[in-house]
Amino acid sequence: MLAKLTSKNQLTLPKAVVSDLQGYEYFEVTKETGRIVLTPVRLTRVETVRAKLTELGVDENDVAEAVTWARRPE
Repeated sequence: MLAKLTSKNQLTLPKAVVSDLQGYEYFEVTKETGRIVLTPVRLTRVETVRAKLTELGVDENDVAEAVTWARRPE
């Protein structure tokens, strides 16, 4: 089976490949000795939030400071 890489770096996976993977929307992508390996994953809300915080550059210290600020007496 072939999958074509588009100009936007997108692949359409053949139906025969993904037919047993229903319910998965995300795949971990790794490169192993010249191969692209897709591993299906189920993201929980916590993982989604953590990924977004990492993307935004928010770390544990930022969260602790925000909680301290929010709990300060008025």
